[in-house]
Amino acid sequence: MIEEFIRDALRWTDVSIFAYFVALNSSYLVLIVLAGLEFYRHLRRIPFAGADDMFRSPLTLPVSVIVPAYNEGPGIVAAVQAMTALRYPRYEIVVVDDGSSDDTFEQLRARFDLVEVPRVVPADVAYTSEVLSVHVARANPETLTVVRKTNGGKADALNVGINLARHPLICMVDADSVLDPDALLSVAKPFGDDPLRVAACGGVVRIANGCKVIGGRVVDVRMPKQWLVRIQVVEYLRAFLMGRTGWSRLGGLVVISGAFGVFRRDLVVRVGGMDEDTIGEDAELVVRLHHHLRETKEDYRVIFVAEPVSWSEAPSSLAVLGRQRRRWHRGIAEILSKHRRMILNPRYGRIGLVALPYYVVFELLAPFVELSALVLLPLGLWVDAVNLEFAWRFVLVAYGYGLLVSLAALFIEEVSFHRYPRWGDLARGMTAAILENFGYRQILAVWQVKGAFGAWHGRKAVWGTMDRTGFDTPDEPESDLVGAGSVHRRG
Repeated sequence: MIEEFIRDALRWTDVSIFAYFVALNSSYLVLIVLAGLEFYRHLRRIPFAGADDMFRSPLTLPVSVIVPAYNEGPGIVAAVQAMTALRYPRYEIVVVDDGSSDDTFEQLRARFDLVEVPRVVPADVAYTSEVLSVHVARANPETLTVVRKTNGGKADALNVGINLARHPLICMVDADSVLDPDALLSVAKPFGDDPLRVAACGGVVRIANGCKVIGGRVVDVRMPKQWLVRIQVVEYLRAFLMGRTGWSRLGGLVVISGAFGVFRRDLVVRVGGMDEDTIGEDAELVVRLHHHLRETKEDYRVIFVAEPVSWSEAPSSLAVLGRQRRRWHRGIAEILSKHRRMILNPRYGRIGLVALPYYVVFELLAPFVELSALVLLPLGLWVDAVNLEFAWRFVLVAYGYGLLVSLAALFIEEVSFHRYPRWGDLARGMTAAILENFGYRQILAVWQVKGAFGAWHGRKAVWGTMDRTGFDTPDEPESDLVGAGSVHRRG
C-alpha cells in the first residue's frame, strides 16, 4: 500500500514537472516571438527615427552617466573612454570609486589628468559611506567627475552618484561596460518622444569578451574563445535581448539591468534612490517605481529598447560565475519577498497580475524544479512509477524544447541585428546552445538555489568582486580623450 502510494506520488510529480517545463519553454518562445515582432517594427522605424535631429536639438534632455566602480582597474579606462566619445548633445560622467583596493583611481587620474576640487555632495537620497574627495578632468571639468569614497556597496555608490548628478536623466552603467557611440541617443530617445510618461528605459547588454576595443569602442565583434563565456552569450541573447523586449511589448517590464539603464532623476529621488538592503538594487528600483506610480495612479511607461548596446565583460571562470549567479538569484528572491504585496494584487495591473507571478513561478522556482527533476525522474524509473517512453518525452521537453528556444533567439538576433558577422561565430553560438544543457544548466541551478536560500536565511548580502582581464585593446597613443569626446556636444 505504501509502495503504491509512493509510485503514484512520483508519477504525478513527474507529470507535473513535465507540464511545468512545457509551460516554461512555451512562455520563453512567446516572449521571443513578441521580441521578433518588436524588432521588425524597430528596424522599419530606423530611417525615420530622427536620431540626428535629436542630437542637434537644444531640447534634448541632458544625461548624467553614473558609473560605480570597485576594483575595476583592468577595464575602467576603456569604459570611460567609450563614454567620453558618446554621440550625445550634453552629458556628464560621474565615476564613483567605491573604496577600490586596486589601481582603479590611479588609472583614471593618469589617463584623464584628474584634479581635486572642493564640492559638497547633496543629500537628496541617503548614503552611508564617507566621501573622501571629488576630482574632475583638467581638460574638460564639465565632462568627467570622479568621486572617491569609503566602501559601502554598489547601491551606496549609485546613491552618491545620484546626489552629484546635475541633469534630469540619469544613466546607470557598470564600470566594466563599453557603450556603442549612439547608445545614449537611442536609450534616451523615448524620454524625448514621451517626456511626461516614460519613467525608465533599459538597453541591451552584450558580452565583450573576445571583441576588439579601440579608443573606447568595440570595432570587431567576435564570439569569445572560452566555451563557458560562449554559453553566456546565448543566455544574454535569450534574457537581455529577447525576454526583456517581449516583456516591454507586453507592458510588464520589471527588470532593467544596472549595466545600462536610464531613469528620470526626479522619480528616483522621490522613491528614495537605490535600496542598500537589496543586492539586486537595479531591478528592485524598477519594481519600486512600478509600486509607487501605480499607487499614486500616475500614467507612466517603463520600456526596453533593443538597439542601444552596452558591452560588458562576462565571468570567464566557474568560481566568479557562481558568485555572480548566486547574487543575481538572491536579488530576485529579495525583490519578490520585499514587494510580495504586489503579487496577484489587481491594484498593480499587469505588473501584479502577470509579470511578478511569472517571476515567482518561472524565474525564482525554476532551479528548484530543475534539480527536483534530476532526482525524481530517475527515481520514478527505478521504482517503475514512470516508463522509459515518458522519460524520453520528458528530456525532449525539458532540454530539446529549451534548445529550440535558444536557437530561435540566435536566429532572430542574426536576422535582425547581425552583430556576429562570421559564419563561424554563428556556428559556435549554436554549439554553445547545445552544450548549455550538459552540465551548465545543472550547476547553474545549484548556484541559484544557494542564492535564494541566502536571501531567505537572512545572510549578509555583499556586492562581491569579479576578477577582470580587461578588454582586447591594442596599444594606443596617449591622447586627451576627454577633450576629444567634447567634440560631440555643445558647451
